[in-house]
Amino acid sequence: MSVKAFRLVPAVERDLLMGDKARINIECIECCGKNLYIGTNDCSIYYFLLEEKNSPAEKTSFSVSKQLHKYLSFRKPVGELKAASALNRLLVLCDNTITLMNMMNLEPIPTGARIKGATMFTLNENPMSGDPFCVEVCIVSVKRRTIQLFLVYEDRVQIVKELLTPEQPCAVAIDGHYLCLALTTQYIILNYDTGVSQDLFPYSSEERRPIVKRVGRQEFLLAGPGGLGMFATVDGISQRAPVHWSENVVGAALCFPYVVALDEEFITVHSMLDQQQKQTLPFKDGHILQDFEGRVIVATTKGVYILVPLPLETQIQDLLASHRVEEALVLAKGARRNIPKEKFQVMYKRILQQAGFIQFAQLQFLEAKELFRGGQLDVRELISLYPFLLPSSSSFMRTHPPLHEYADLNQLTQGDQEKMAKCKQFLMSYLNEVRSTDVANGYKEDVDTALLKLYAESGHESLLDLLVSENFCLLADSAAWLEKHKKFFALGLLYHANGQDAAALQLWVKIVNGDIQDSTRTDLYEYIVDFLTSCADHELVWKYAEWVLQRSEEVGVYIFTRRPLEEEQKNSFNPDDVISCLNKYPVSLVKYLEFLVLERRVKKEKFHTHLAVLYLEEVLRLKSLAAEKSEELSTSQAKLRSLLQKSDLYRIRFILDKISGTDLHMECAILFGKLEQHDKALHILVHELKDFAAAEEYCVWNSESKDLPYRKKLFHMLLSEYLNSSTSEHQLAMAAVDLLNNHAAEFDAACVLQLIPDTWSVQLLSSFLCGSMRESIHAQRMTQIALGLAKAENLTYTHEKVKLKGIATVLSDRKVCQMCQSPFSEPAFVRYPNGSMVHTHCAANRHVNSSTNHHLSSPSGRT
Repeated sequence: MSVKAFRLVPAVERDLLMGDKARINIECIECCGKNLYIGTNDCSIYYFLLEEKNSPAEKTSFSVSKQLHKYLSFRKPVGELKAASALNRLLVLCDNTITLMNMMNLEPIPTGARIKGATMFTLNENPMSGDPFCVEVCIVSVKRRTIQLFLVYEDRVQIVKELLTPEQPCAVAIDGHYLCLALTTQYIILNYDTGVSQDLFPYSSEERRPIVKRVGRQEFLLAGPGGLGMFATVDGISQRAPVHWSENVVGAALCFPYVVALDEEFITVHSMLDQQQKQTLPFKDGHILQDFEGRVIVATTKGVYILVPLPLETQIQDLLASHRVEEALVLAKGARRNIPKEKFQVMYKRILQQAGFIQFAQLQFLEAKELFRGGQLDVRELISLYPFLLPSSSSFMRTHPPLHEYADLNQLTQGDQEKMAKCKQFLMSYLNEVRSTDVANGYKEDVDTALLKLYAESGHESLLDLLVSENFCLLADSAAWLEKHKKFFALGLLYHANGQDAAALQLWVKIVNGDIQDSTRTDLYEYIVDFLTSCADHELVWKYAEWVLQRSEEVGVYIFTRRPLEEEQKNSFNPDDVISCLNKYPVSLVKYLEFLVLERRVKKEKFHTHLAVLYLEEVLRLKSLAAEKSEELSTSQAKLRSLLQKSDLYRIRFILDKISGTDLHMECAILFGKLEQHDKALHILVHELKDFAAAEEYCVWNSESKDLPYRKKLFHMLLSEYLNSSTSEHQLAMAAVDLLNNHAAEFDAACVLQLIPDTWSVQLLSSFLCGSMRESIHAQRMTQIALGLAKAENLTYTHEKVKLKGIATVLSDRKVCQMCQSPFSEPAFVRYPNGSMVHTHCAANRHVNSSTNHHLSSPSGRT
């Protein structure tokens, strides 16, 4: 695919060069800076000054002024010209002789130094001599199969080396120690320092003109078979793919990143980056193509032209305008070496952004995303394509010059709704990825607001995730958009995120009441309850308490019973106020009192009593319904009995008065137990309820936190209730036997034997008797063990005391107190286990020095 990389600009016209001399032809050219030299077939050298002019339209042209014309008098064509600007010398090959001339006046040097016997020559652009005041020249000698190397100074020449080649050289290029030679039948690389050669590939110089061109350090461009331009390194390998040019190429030049080739009719331009042909320029009768320090010059026999490269930025923009993204990017990357780093980075980022929009317009979203990221695109450039997505308060202005040609998404998609939907889906994905990265820094409000609008418009499930997480959505724009798309629940979340909980709740309540329609959450009522549960604005909780309780007493009470732990610890809601509110809602009231009494374990009599009364009233109500509510009755009775048993804070006699006259015998028994009237309680359980298991359980839970004698007392009372009945029922007797056998450890066997009837057999009480004996023996043995341990401990302390008493303590006037270092003046002293002796008053002193304190802190520090 074509690209305009060069313009062909005339430099030296025929009239300026030769006037009316029709037989003069151009044989060779050389350009060094502004100096242009032309060698002709009549043995003349023309020297021109080349001035570059840039017009306002940025079209480069050249003005040429003839400086000198020098006739060499060899009567042979000038074969080659090379300038050595460091020496101010022009090397001229004519009649197999290289003459050194002054670059400015074209006069031969006074010494007459020259190189004879050369058919062609080239300069080493990567010299190895290290001398800045000489140039290295490689010639193909008139001697058969001979190459010679010279050092050329300002006024003399010096031969360095002479080499023989396998065949006659037809063309040569040099880089460092390496010669690239086109021989008669092949190309080779020859290291003139070591003499080692490397065959490259075969080539017939008889069929077509060989080309050997140095294109870089240790790399050459060769005219290969089949119309290929082959790249070869000094190692004999190719690091670039070949370019396809004409079979009849007569010259090649390099102007990075392009290779320019000349044939009989055209100038072709190929990219070194992707090896594709980029441009073709018609050019007939051309026979010279050379590059001089980045300037490409082409000539016919009658005129000289310059290929002026268009700026790479212009070329890249042309490619982008043609939507040739890949070529533009390849060219942009290749331009890195020719552009200053900072300028390149700015240019390359913009190119990536432009390429991203081209891919985006073609719905190549993955490629577009990578280009946007690589170009660090201001994401608002992309958002601005979508009408109304940027907030009204945004101050964003599109980049100038623009990155694309589209006014908005409607123009880009031409109204195609399917394409538009895909573009919106891509933007949602892209914004979601970049919103938490550095790409969004500085304009997160624009990004999040645009994302919210897209989610709302498409009904995307991520809308709620965006609003419940940290976001920077602008309230005014976002609220209007959510209301427009009837996303009222999401609008409530937006209000909440902006600290407007009252507005959020008002909106949600309208949804639940059916005033407005939004099916986002089917459990919105429960959500409101949870919201109020964690709401720190207590006035708001009180405001909506009646509403949530009216809709569901069981769920609504959660706003008081499921407060956050930190609020519970602060008692932020006064229970009396809550109870006052809940008096109209009995179910909620019971659940709240259960929360206070059973969960928070509030130690207040009024709450315990209130809950007990509510339980009792519910039991009596259900009893009045007979068998209709038997399951509910069982549950309610279990709650009442559990509270009566476990709580010690309710008003016992008050509850007992309410129960009296009812058939709640078990509850009466529990209350008598709380009053320590166990005989009445056990009488009810044994004689009225005849629930012997309950009677045993009564003894167990009433003695749970009491000592063993109290526990035994209760079980003896129950046994007496069984045995001292006025009616000798067999059922009571069996209950007494079971009691003794199941709880043998709770009875004093001696007392039991006195109570039981004489008629009972030993076999009947065998379990009780065995258990009692086992318990008695166990108690005796445990007592003996305890006694033995106490004796052993006493013996240990006695032994230690005897040891201490057996050590003699000598006190003399030479002894000093270990604390005050003063001698003893009286026989009274204190002796420590480590043998140190101190005054009695020193021992009592609390302010002891550290060394003495260390001694006195011994674990056996008894005096």
